[in-house]
Amino acid sequence: MDEPREQEAPPVGEEIHLPGPTFLPMLCAAGITLAVIGTTISIILVIVGVLLVLGTAIRWIRETRRDIAALPPDHTQ
Repeated sequence: MDEPREQEAPPVGEEIHLPGPTFLPMLCAAGITLAVIGTTISIILVIVGVLLVLGTAIRWIRETRRDIAALPPDHTQ
């Protein structure tokens, strides 16, 4: 088996970037749930669920791109 790769800790004083809290994953999950339940109950629920998933996914991607763009140029992953 492969040994797990050890990652070096960032140097002292280097800030670790973490994304901010967001409600978008919960709304996306709610949209998926509505769409799945709507397949047995009503097409309206499917439409609302799909629109919710698309809207939250687009906003989530925009927020992530904005966060990444705000990182310093010498930032490594």
